[in-house]
Amino acid sequence: MRQEKLYIEKELSWLAFNERVLQEAADKRNPIIERMRFLGIYANNLDEFYKVRFSDLKRRVVIAESQGTGKTLRHLLKKIQAKSFKSDEQFDQIYSTLLIELARHHIFLVNEHQLGETQTQWVREYFNKEIKQHVIPILINQDTRLIDFLKDEYTYLAVEIIHESTIQYALLEIPTDKVPRFIKLPPEALSRRKTMILADNVLRLCLEDIFRPFFDFEEAHAYSMKMTRDAEYDLVTEVESSLLEIMSSSLKQRLTAEPVRFTYQREMPHAMVELLMKKLELSNYDSVVPGGRYHNFRDFINFPQMNKPLLQNTPLPTLSNKNFSLFRNKFLAIKNRDILLYYPYYTFDHVLKLLHQAAFDPDVLSIKINIYRVAKDSQILNTIIHAAYNGKKVTVVVELQARFDEAANISWAKKLTQAGIHVLFSVPGLKIHAKLFLISRKEGNEIVRYAHIGTGNFNEKTAKIYTDYALLTANPDITNEVRSVFNFIQNPFKPVTFKHLLVSPQNSRKRLHQLIDNEIKNAQLGLNAKITLKINNLVDNDLTDKLYQASKAGVKVDLLIRGMCSLIPGIKGVSDNIRAISIVDRFLEHDRVYIFENGGDKKIYLSSADWMTRNIDNRIEVAVPILDEHIKNRVLMIINLLFSDTTKARVLNKALDNQYVHELRKETKPTTKRSSDKDTDPSELNIRGQVAVYHFLANEEHINDVKQ
Repeated sequence: MRQEKLYIEKELSWLAFNERVLQEAADKRNPIIERMRFLGIYANNLDEFYKVRFSDLKRRVVIAESQGTGKTLRHLLKKIQAKSFKSDEQFDQIYSTLLIELARHHIFLVNEHQLGETQTQWVREYFNKEIKQHVIPILINQDTRLIDFLKDEYTYLAVEIIHESTIQYALLEIPTDKVPRFIKLPPEALSRRKTMILADNVLRLCLEDIFRPFFDFEEAHAYSMKMTRDAEYDLVTEVESSLLEIMSSSLKQRLTAEPVRFTYQREMPHAMVELLMKKLELSNYDSVVPGGRYHNFRDFINFPQMNKPLLQNTPLPTLSNKNFSLFRNKFLAIKNRDILLYYPYYTFDHVLKLLHQAAFDPDVLSIKINIYRVAKDSQILNTIIHAAYNGKKVTVVVELQARFDEAANISWAKKLTQAGIHVLFSVPGLKIHAKLFLISRKEGNEIVRYAHIGTGNFNEKTAKIYTDYALLTANPDITNEVRSVFNFIQNPFKPVTFKHLLVSPQNSRKRLHQLIDNEIKNAQLGLNAKITLKINNLVDNDLTDKLYQASKAGVKVDLLIRGMCSLIPGIKGVSDNIRAISIVDRFLEHDRVYIFENGGDKKIYLSSADWMTRNIDNRIEVAVPILDEHIKNRVLMIINLLFSDTTKARVLNKALDNQYVHELRKETKPTTKRSSDKDTDPSELNIRGQVAVYHFLANEEHINDVKQ
């Protein structure tokens, strides 16, 4: 008898997550411009997938093949390619549909062949004035090593230049770092049309202007292409080099890393495709994808606003926490009781103003904070710098190994050091992913500490679009342990214990096992036993096995997982008691919450850690217990509202088919007639979890005039 499969490959699960993003682009309930932006999110996610996960798999395949054991991994590689090709076809169909729907609203994204005479003249003038100076053709000849200098963040036009019987090839980089990708054309007289053209098509229109000074030719044809490189790098260790210097040197590897994906316009001549593949040194393990006329759709995340409110999401005004309004001094508000913020529903200004007050408050002695990803012009770090100027003792832990933010964090580390701030780095291989700050303040004859423990980064930009919790507390049971975490960061090899916090890699795995075992024990005793998790990813096999063990013992397990999930719900005799859903909506679900029934005295943790091996064993992460009963109830209500979602929730299952919860309910709903037409079946209620959470929190803050 064939053994039941117990785990889904994380790469396939990740692609299924990105298909949920693509579903949002296809969902006609979403405003049109938001659907365009979801196409951009999908494309950006896919780029990262190939840079990181596909690249990692490719390396594993190459190693396994050399050892004669690569059959399974090679099969997985083929599955990924097939799944990716299918999604790309859906992407093209959705994009074409959206162009038609935009046209119905008098918004046109045109190509160079669809311009009128006046528009053509304007575009040519725009090119010569704004773009031409940024365009430098790259001629492709026998000695050209494209692999050495092509950038994976850009789209290129591969140009075929035909003169009599000879063909010359060249590349044009679309200079979207210098000019906008979307160029709005002047309004037409007496017309409601709003017209845009992509920078790609401006270059296509102006091929004559670009190449005629250098070549005689009869024809020139341009085809889009894009390359994605492996984002991994090895730390370049040099004698007596600082981690800052090591990271700076190591990042240069990305500039010339091996390509892993090549996408090109399907109309590109075969000879040109062959040449480019050869120049990029692509192997049989790499992804080569024929596609549409445009690549690098990540720019569509910033699809322009068109002054048509109905085509975009109605803004939800950010909320203010009423606890802060009761006190002039924010420290007194936190000392009065723990305060919980939930972004993006609450304003990030509360944290900004707290740190701003700390920077100038004469009673504040010191500030410690760790950063992973911050905004480009971070108000948080600018405030921290001013705190140092005001004589505060400031320590900033900068994570130099934050993927794709390494260069930005290196720059910030230098600025902070120049400001006289004590800057610390993690040891190589042990990233610091916790979201902490600790403020020490002299109050009378004692020092009182105020801590922030969060699930998300200190980033005012992402705080507007990511859901994340921030707990602010002066409870010494917690603040003293946060202080110990900072000591642990500074000396990760010195023994340390924690009673309240779950701290990776110190005690998280052990404590999570104990919490799950406690639920198993209660189930065996006939008590209510339940585990509820809201996390981004569940791909740690050890913790997955513990959840299977809990399910077998009768523990109810509810999972709300945004991204990857290796666990398979509904396996007979293994995971019958586990249900798993995922929500993809206007905000990115980023917070992590662990809830254990604990015989009726629920234990609730807010955490920076997903249930991935790297987060549990190879990073410094912190989960904090909620001790305030009112905050406990608030978190439970939020979780209940999200699990009640009948609009954006999808079922996670072995098939990875992303079926909506409301569709599944229709299929399984009994056909018997209701006893009364007035009865309301809860499964028929149209609940959109994120909107429901917003209105719940607005009601908690006594804001009753919020638009429905």
